Amino acid sequence: MDTNRLKKFAQSARKILLETVTEKLKFVLGNNSPTRREMPQVVADLEKNIREKGNAAIIDFVAYTWFNRFCALRYMDVMGYNPVRVVSPLPGHFQPEILEEAKSDSFFDEIPEATRTMIRDILSSERPNAQLEAYKLLLVAVCNAYNKPMPFLFQPINDYTELLMPDDLLSGSSILALTREAILPEVADSGVEVIGWLYQFYISEKKDEVMGKTVKTEDIPAATQLFTPDWIVRYLVENSLGRLWMQNHPASRLAESMEYYIPATEQDADFLKVMSPEELKVCDPCCGSGHMLTYAFDLLEKIYEEAGFSPREIPSLILKNNLYGLEIDSRAGELAAFALTMKAREYDSRFLRRENAPKPNICILQNVSLTKDEQTEYLNFIGPDLFTSALQTTFRQFEKADCFGSLIVPQLTNAAAMLAELESRDVADQLLLSGIHTRVLTVLRQVEYLSPKYHVVVTNPPYMGGKGMNADLKKFAEAKYPDSKSDLFAMFIERCLELVQKHGTIGMITMQSWMFLSSFEKLRTKLLDKDTILSMAHLGPRAFDTIGGEVVQTTAFTLTNTHIPDYKGAFLRLVDGNSEAEKSAMFKEANASKIAQATSQISEQQ
Repeated sequence: MDTNRLKKFAQSARKILLETVTEKLKFVLGNNSPTRREMPQVVADLEKNIREKGNAAIIDFVAYTWFNRFCALRYMDVMGYNPVRVVSPLPGHFQPEILEEAKSDSFFDEIPEATRTMIRDILSSERPNAQLEAYKLLLVAVCNAYNKPMPFLFQPINDYTELLMPDDLLSGSSILALTREAILPEVADSGVEVIGWLYQFYISEKKDEVMGKTVKTEDIPAATQLFTPDWIVRYLVENSLGRLWMQNHPASRLAESMEYYIPATEQDADFLKVMSPEELKVCDPCCGSGHMLTYAFDLLEKIYEEAGFSPREIPSLILKNNLYGLEIDSRAGELAAFALTMKAREYDSRFLRRENAPKPNICILQNVSLTKDEQTEYLNFIGPDLFTSALQTTFRQFEKADCFGSLIVPQLTNAAAMLAELESRDVADQLLLSGIHTRVLTVLRQVEYLSPKYHVVVTNPPYMGGKGMNADLKKFAEAKYPDSKSDLFAMFIERCLELVQKHGTIGMITMQSWMFLSSFEKLRTKLLDKDTILSMAHLGPRAFDTIGGEVVQTTAFTLTNTHIPDYKGAFLRLVDGNSEAEKSAMFKEANASKIAQATSQISEQQ
């Protein structure tokens, strides 16, 4: 896949959309604008949001909202998931199919009758921009229709987001035309991960702006986003999730579909016992746009199929039972949920139309706080037996969740039981208490995601040294992670080992510095004394084609949080590879050699 082409598109699309939305905003807010007369309440809400958040934030939000939706709809068009093409024309045509259909009085089933009537009236009129007006109504109606199966990406549009929609949507140079040229069939066929690539490239200029500086909390996602190469994702997932299944089911043929799997050895005496696929819990605590989780979905689908489950029910079972993601970047989290939904649709053609289809388990960590008065109010409501000191401490832990993210270790340990109890409480008729109650439930759900219940944790954590950390993050690191405080990735090594159950497995790609530098000596000692390195692919420089030279030198590895004395892990040195492809080929060659050697030794012993 030509990522350079995607990068050029995403960066130019961002500029175009920001400029377009800025001009549209000026027009809408003009003293004599027709919008003020026709939609006074929407304009009033817009002005209120501008006062609260600022012009730049509103413009950025609207621009990205439409970029995200245009890309998602184009992907769904190409994959054949939309009943009619929403942003794409039929072959040999120039206008989106959904508009061509409307001109023939044929409509997407979910488009409300009232909207159909408006579109008919517009198209039959002599307005100069009748087709554009009609198409905008169609777009909004489609986005609102997708709110039910995908509320995380298609929030209802009935506000200034619609008002500030770009005007140039039908010309050959429009943002939609550029989207179609970027997301070609061969690009979409490479997988839903293309949406993640687009997001990384969309924010790449912001990343360049903040690199080398102390990073503000709101800029942490941009500073640390890095899309993981596909073969590394496969190596990590196959040697954690795949390995666990093979340990529990030695006769499984799953290994035949795992290109980067290093077969477990008889050294692995202790491992988590898993009888059914439904038991498996896989987490990515820094999930980004969901690349690790989407490949885990593919592997789980094979596991369920092998276990005899019906193909129709497998996608829903995976989303309900197996995959969990945490993220501080709401945009990336939304894309992760979208990616997993697209995976479900890939395996189940009716998934988007199924009643009560499960939503992906993606938790976007939010800041939550209670004032002293609110704490007192809630204490009086639920009583001291539930509103414990541990719960109160836990609340304070989430006051800066957007900064600390999955590094937070909740004080509260019985969140599941408390959550079940409090969800049953009815506060709908108590306005003040209802708002407090909602925040309490939000914290408890976040605590549940951060509990050590997983069999497998796989992630590419953020990389950020002490110089880049803001004051809050630096203080937190020193207090909570004294042995790994020198870099975020090292702190996440410790945290991931805590998130899995005993004998659980983690798979990570990080900077290689923890292996060598004196600042990580205590971390190394802890890992060697308490945990076990199962495998490692030492990548060195040039592991990411999108990053040139020696800037990022990395290592990928799997660990178990159990110490196995004298364990001999599989170590593959790939530092001489000059690209993702070269390192991937070197891995396969080295692994094949190790497998052949092990097979020969077993034969000799027999």
